[in-house]
Amino acid sequence: MTEHYLSVKQVGERLGVKNASVYKLLEPDATIGDTKSWLPETIDEWNRNRPGRGAGGGRPRKKKVE
Repeated sequence: MTEHYLSVKQVGERLGVKNASVYKLLEPDATIGDTKSWLPETIDEWNRNRPGRGAGGGRPRKKKVE
């Protein structure tokens, strides 16, 4: 059976993120030369389990001065 891998562009489209963000999100399933690729199952599993918006930090909000 032949495996079908997704390119960075395809992963970005599937997750709704910019292509460059894909490299920061998860390790590739395969690398050939400089080309990284992922299995659809890997992307779907990661997407189901990723933290919600705002989880994991980010820049703290400024406190209002009263």
